[in-house]
Amino acid sequence: MYFNVKTMTTVALITAVICVLGPLAIPIGPVPISLGVLGILLGVYILGVWKGTLAVVLYLLIGLVGIPVFSGFSGGAGKLLGPTGGYLIGYIPLALIAGWFVDHFYHQIPLQILGMVLGIAVLYLFGTVWLAHQADMTFQAALAAGVIPFIPFDLAKLAVSLILGRSVRNALMKAGILFDERH
Repeated sequence: MYFNVKTMTTVALITAVICVLGPLAIPIGPVPISLGVLGILLGVYILGVWKGTLAVVLYLLIGLVGIPVFSGFSGGAGKLLGPTGGYLIGYIPLALIAGWFVDHFYHQIPLQILGMVLGIAVLYLFGTVWLAHQADMTFQAALAAGVIPFIPFDLAKLAVSLILGRSVRNALMKAGILFDERH
């Protein structure tokens, strides 16, 4: 990954998009419906695996220091270590997996969708295991509270990120702001 002003600017802008979308949430139980997954998927679709994952890590660090960028306008180490912290940490493998599939299968949308679904599944695994541990729940109870209600919403976020992300990435590449680093 080559760092220049364009790269730093695009990573910072995607980090800002994630910071804006991440706090927007609807509380429905121990795990709120948040637009964080949409921000992550958009970020890796637009920037690719490495720059997109860097934006996610920066987002998590911004939240870690207490800036209210997590769901419900919260932040701090307590949020990362609390019951929903596994979902936040799960953003990193989500970005790595989804971004890898986007980069390697850019012209094969079904494989991109597969990568995003796999990334979301790993996110769910991280979050469910951590929620079960932190909230003293069974794995099944944590799955029912932190995954099952979110599947339709996350599939909708996947569809939006696929359509919007592809358009934005193509426009940025055409404008010379982003480059296909695979070649």
